[in-house]
Amino acid sequence: MVSQQTIRRVVLTGAVAAITATGALYGAGLKLQQEHKQAQKKVYELPIEERIAGLETKRARLVTQKEDIERKIAELQSRRAPVAKPQDQDR
Repeated sequence: MVSQQTIRRVVLTGAVAAITATGALYGAGLKLQQEHKQAQKKVYELPIEERIAGLETKRARLVTQKEDIERKIAELQSRRAPVAKPQDQDR
């Protein structure tokens, strides 16, 4: 039979580990949030011309991705076997 002291030690160890993990995750979330705010602030401080250029670059990347996805969809549809249409038997 397991002694009460052993059970208490296991529970306390688990609780400390859970608290440590929770604190680490919370701290990482705070750091990510802070870095995101700093990145946003840096973007807002850029001159308008640079912000527009950045947006145009991003748009070009997105358009390229869209074209790639549309091409892949078209390839998949062309490879797919045509579905036979059921014929009307009432005629």
